[in-house]
Amino acid sequence: MASDLINVNPNALSSTIEFLTAMITPALLISATGSLVLSTSTRLGRVVDRVRELEGRLSELIMIEDKSGIPLYSKRLETIVHLLDKVTTRSRILQRAMSAFYYGLGLFVLTSLTIAVAGIFGIYRWMPIPVGVIGIMFLFYGSVLMLRETAMARATIKAEMDFTWTLAKTIAPREIISRYTMIDGELERKDETRDAVTR
Repeated sequence: MASDLINVNPNALSSTIEFLTAMITPALLISATGSLVLSTSTRLGRVVDRVRELEGRLSELIMIEDKSGIPLYSKRLETIVHLLDKVTTRSRILQRAMSAFYYGLGLFVLTSLTIAVAGIFGIYRWMPIPVGVIGIMFLFYGSVLMLRETAMARATIKAEMDFTWTLAKTIAPREIISRYTMIDGELERKDETRDAVTR
């Protein structure tokens, strides 16, 4: 009895380790995809809140009777409409990305199940490979969408900052605005720029 415990069949042990390793691999992908789903859901929630905020600002601007009393009214209205277009497009991209991540998540779970079926019953041993590959393709597609959404977010922030700077130049006193300059999309004090040049 003791000798049976000591003399373990190396082939059986090797196949068991291979089976467990194969089961762990989809679990790692499931964990990574779950993190992407969570972050995408958070970003989508923020974008939806941003859409509602811009919609409220747009409604307020349209309902105002004395439009001449608002500085840069037409520019402000144009900027809000432009931002609203960008943000709604971002929300659609995020929805597609989240759907892709959920499809990938489901396929990775299915991969684990097919590995279990192949290991226990010895049938459909080829099945985990195409299922896992399709899941990885959905993960890649979702990641590409997230990269596109990130680029759009950067463009949206730049458009809003450009309008804010234009509004500041229109409203703020000239002696204050004259202290600042816009360099490569970044606002800097002129004395700081001069110091940087002298260094």
